This record gives sequence, structure tokens and C-alpha cells, in this order.
Amino acid sequence: MQNPFETGHIRNYILLYVSVVVIMILFFLAGTLYYDVEKIDKKIFDTVNKDVETVSHQEKKEKSFTKFKLLEKAY
Repeated sequence: MQNPFETGHIRNYILLYVSVVVIMILFFLAGTLYYDVEKIDKKIFDTVNKDVETVSHQEKKEKSFTKFKLLEKAY
């Protein structure tokens, strides 16, 4: 096997690496130039967060009591 540093092949490896990086940069630039971002209006809903929180807390309490039964004594 030949040493690439002594035979001058290192230049070919560097050129290959640089060409791959340049191609990646060109694809990135082409993708960002033709990518149009649409502006979307923010949707606002008329809800009250307190009602949702109280309902979720009640559901959690009901689930915890129905799923598990605690032991009378701790061992």
C-alpha cells in the first residue's frame, strides 16, 4: 500500500472533500432561495383556562382512586 502523503494523492482527497462541501452549500442556497414562507394568522379561541384545569384535576383524582388501592399498613 502506498502512502498517500508521499505520492501526492492527498491533493485529490482534499479536492474531493471540498467539492462535496461546495455542492452541499449550493443545494442549501438553492433550497432557501426558492422556499416561500407563508404568513399564517394566529388563531385565538374563546376559552377559559380555569375550567379546563379544574376538569382535568377532577379527572385525575377520579382516576387515581379507581385505579389503585392503598394498603392499610405500610411494611
